[in-house]
Amino acid sequence: MHEPVIFRYLKPEDIRRLTSYEFAPKALAEGYLSGRHRSRQRGASVEFHDYRAYAPGDNPALIDWGVYARTDRYYLRTFEQETNLECHLFLDSSGSMGFGEPLSKLGYASFFSAALAYLVIRKADRVSLTIFDESVREHFPPGSTQRHMHGLMNALEKNAPGRETRLAEALRRTLPLLTRRGTLIVVSDFLDDAAAIFEALGPYLHRGFRVHLFHIIDPIEEDLSRRGNLTFVDIETGHRVVANADQIRAGYRDLIAGHISRLRNLAVRRGVDYALARTDRDYFTLFDHLAR
Repeated sequence: MHEPVIFRYLKPEDIRRLTSYEFAPKALAEGYLSGRHRSRQRGASVEFHDYRAYAPGDNPALIDWGVYARTDRYYLRTFEQETNLECHLFLDSSGSMGFGEPLSKLGYASFFSAALAYLVIRKADRVSLTIFDESVREHFPPGSTQRHMHGLMNALEKNAPGRETRLAEALRRTLPLLTRRGTLIVVSDFLDDAAAIFEALGPYLHRGFRVHLFHIIDPIEEDLSRRGNLTFVDIETGHRVVANADQIRAGYRDLIAGHISRLRNLAVRRGVDYALARTDRDYFTLFDHLAR
């Protein structure tokens, strides 16, 4: 008999837990990742699906003026012709993702990505993987076979933190590689300009992608709990700064909270799902977020 294959980020105990996990959020149950591909097509027309807030660059012809009359706000009517869409995993592997002990941000993100890829393929759906830092380092086109899954797991195992974060640029470069719309899941620490990120996401939204952003953050990054004089090292550039943590803590926390707030507000305006994911919490809580 062949020994079961054990992957670093997808262990047998994880698979057992995933097998019994109740994983049926609305987007997946309706066919985005579920494998139950119910066509919404009716003759030559398509069925109304949902509303989302209008954003600059959207087609004004899709504005629902009846909703505007009731709410004094612009909302777009969105439609679906098919729901057999693909899942596209976008994994930040920049140098900053190597931060954290005992589990780095990249390690945490890799566990979540491996589990999500497993769930998609288990339902006979297709999943792609894009690994990036300042450029696209690896891109695996969508697939649904066990061989494809093994390839993704091996890529995650060999992956390591790389160079600087340029999420917006990587999003722009990857768009032509995704020939079919689907669900885009970006797993990153989002250390890039928030406005540039959402500008790069615009074409995905216009093409009908559903976008989920998982903001991976180490607890120390969020609250700067360490005390006294510290040497801060930018692990992407090597730049060093010596500062007293007690003196800069309040200003630091304001900067982090401001960046998180900008990302969250832009996500709401563009109809994008955003979740903050701390590495000291079980990554299964991210599936709970999707289910909600």
